[in-house]
Amino acid sequence: MIRLNDLKISYRIGSRVIDAVDGVSLTIPEGCIVGIAGESGSGKSTLMKAIYGDIQAPMYISRGSIDYGFNGSDGKPVTTANIRDEWFKTISYVPQSSMNSLNPVVRIGKQFTDFPGTDRDKKRVLDRATAFLGKLGLPPEVMTSYPHQLSGGMRQRVMIGLATFFQPGLIIADEPTTALDVVVQKEILMLLMELQEEMNNTILVVSHDMGVHYQVTHKMLIMYAGKVVEYGDTESVFADPQHAYTKMLIDSLPTIGDDSMRGVIASAAGAGGDRAFGVGTGLVEVKPNHFVSLANETAGVPA
Repeated sequence: MIRLNDLKISYRIGSRVIDAVDGVSLTIPEGCIVGIAGESGSGKSTLMKAIYGDIQAPMYISRGSIDYGFNGSDGKPVTTANIRDEWFKTISYVPQSSMNSLNPVVRIGKQFTDFPGTDRDKKRVLDRATAFLGKLGLPPEVMTSYPHQLSGGMRQRVMIGLATFFQPGLIIADEPTTALDVVVQKEILMLLMELQEEMNNTILVVSHDMGVHYQVTHKMLIMYAGKVVEYGDTESVFADPQHAYTKMLIDSLPTIGDDSMRGVIASAAGAGGDRAFGVGTGLVEVKPNHFVSLANETAGVPA
């Protein structure tokens, strides 16, 4: 269970300070898939970087804290101070672009044997990795292949394999289906669901595609202007959205016969002219396990 306590994340650029995440307080439960939605600039990627512990200048935590609620591989509580020691052990990350994340001049098998924390017996690691990737639908030949010799879907499966090799309790997947065709997207989403069910871990899925959230997530949080404006069970959020911004995102899903891009989130400004959405100072529970930031809509350019 992860608790975010009045978390504020800022960027210092010269003499300017930009607040990318502003006062987020919520609890992310164990054993479920949580979706994070919002347009570009809403703060979702910054929030995920902070949870993962990838905090580098000019980014910094200016207020609040992250309580991870679980122990690391050494049995000690995980904190923001030691989270990097737990990368790919108790917490993993599936990046957006597999081609840019895999070493292009190293065969897939060696990328597993070179992984921090793996067994020194390379043959045992290769055998285990081959069997593990086999469960993810990849043939043994993948182990001797270079990344450029694999399709986009196969590379993404390799990335998921690397991220889940040690069965971490928390996985962050950043736009895991970007640049994949519809059929491969569905396969990757089904794979994430199967892995989560098998490992009973927590997966945070960042996606611009509301259809992705509807298909795979158990809970959703909606971010706008650095704040969480709605959070709850996915079924409840889609069936009865409480915040005007959430309603706009759901309305971006095309209907039968609509030729627009499938499920892509529209800009708040573009969707309603010079339209901004109100954000309150905290979340209020409006129904069981469904929280919303209560504030009136305002006119003007979104923050």
